[in-house]
Amino acid sequence: MLPTPRTDLEPNTLEYEIIPKVKPTGFREYDARWLFEKEINLLGIQALGAGLGTLIHELGKEPRIVVGHDFRSYSVSIKQALTVGLMSAGIEVNDIGLALSPVAYFAQFDLDIPCVAMVTASHNDNGWTGVKMGVEAPLTFGPEEMGRLKEIVLNGAYKSRAGGAYKYVEGMRERYIADLVKDVTFTRKMKVIAACGNGTAGAFAPEALARMGVEVIPMDAELDHSFPKYNPNPEDMKMLHAMVDAVKEHGADIALGFDGDGDRCGVVDNEGNEIFADVIGVMLARDLSALHKNAVFVADVKSTGLYMTDPVLQANGATTKYWKTGHSYIKRYSNEIGALAGFEKSGHFFFREPYGRGYDDGLVAAIALLKMLDRNPDKTMAQLRADLPKTWQSPTMSPHCDDEKKYEVLDRIVAQVQKHSDGGGTFIGQKLRDLNTVNGVRFTVEDGTWGLIRASSNKPELVVVVESPTSEENRNEMFREIEAILAGYPEVGEFNQKL
Repeated sequence: MLPTPRTDLEPNTLEYEIIPKVKPTGFREYDARWLFEKEINLLGIQALGAGLGTLIHELGKEPRIVVGHDFRSYSVSIKQALTVGLMSAGIEVNDIGLALSPVAYFAQFDLDIPCVAMVTASHNDNGWTGVKMGVEAPLTFGPEEMGRLKEIVLNGAYKSRAGGAYKYVEGMRERYIADLVKDVTFTRKMKVIAACGNGTAGAFAPEALARMGVEVIPMDAELDHSFPKYNPNPEDMKMLHAMVDAVKEHGADIALGFDGDGDRCGVVDNEGNEIFADVIGVMLARDLSALHKNAVFVADVKSTGLYMTDPVLQANGATTKYWKTGHSYIKRYSNEIGALAGFEKSGHFFFREPYGRGYDDGLVAAIALLKMLDRNPDKTMAQLRADLPKTWQSPTMSPHCDDEKKYEVLDRIVAQVQKHSDGGGTFIGQKLRDLNTVNGVRFTVEDGTWGLIRASSNKPELVVVVESPTSEENRNEMFREIEAILAGYPEVGEFNQKL
């Protein structure tokens, strides 16, 4: 087997070519991400595959795995190195080729294969790579599995086994699209912008939507791994603004934006308003709770307070549980409590039967949105949004904080806010009504205005979100309060975007 990985290797050296390089911080809470060549080399990816294969055997799972890759210039080589490592650990690799993450999850069901390893950097900038993994569909790894995988890989504790094999699976793209569209019909004519950011979704979303019978206007659907305009990320304001322009130019009913691996969906309405995904979740919860009385939903801690206060959800008997941010967390918790659907502010939507298989899929979310429009033929997307109580939200804002420091810094921030609360302190001149520390710290004052500070699970950043149900001024004031808190921590750097 391979030597034990190291972190101090430099490219263009002998050691870099014969020893795995693996930076420990690449093992995140629920997936793995590194800057390729700077933080991990191909031998490091091979070691990751050997470690994952070893863990599959350790967990007593059938040694068969689905492997796919996203559209990056280096993703095929990453996948091949991962495959070599998996095979060396005695795993049968079923390669589905270029894929969205939800295509890989679908393949677990379609091929009756328990394990998955999807090579993707999702919405991260070029240069990043990563792997989303799981051994029990529809779930993906959480901290326990990632911690054990990290231990195996960094200690070189992977084990060589016989039985490794490779199979190339043809036609998974068509099988996935056919499964999506098989029962979908609409009575309403709809014009839809399919925004793909030149990422992998360009090879899937426009065709899938067209086969559902809607008029599709593809936007940046040509595959181009240089991402010439912006990263395919439906939370990125550049992508959202481009979607706004496209809606206005074409008179579309809705714009749907997909991220780099197609497991998220962003929305712009017919009037060119960007609707944050947590608000979209409230709209979908309204729609579904009218069909399923006393429905249970899950939302992440970054999400709007409307899930708790919306009068329509209350009238329908709907219940929403706030949980940890992260696709693996929301996916697992939704399945554990039998939720009808889970919603994450980043645009991950998790639909369980009868609408989905429990994993996050941007196109399944798109279908749910179009069905909602179809069930409301006399209303536009903007009118459905206007039916909700008014709140003033922020986008997700992320100040830099090194991976090696962010959790320790966050612990100090949480302790500071807790101490301030315990001492009767105020925010924006109001006493605290609620303090939630399930994932970072979310503090809500008397009028319902709230702010959140947490650590990003997949990038060297903190995450800040604020919202007010009373005024834009209170929202902005809450953000200034958070800025003042973070200014006291020299480890925290510049924001990627601000209000």
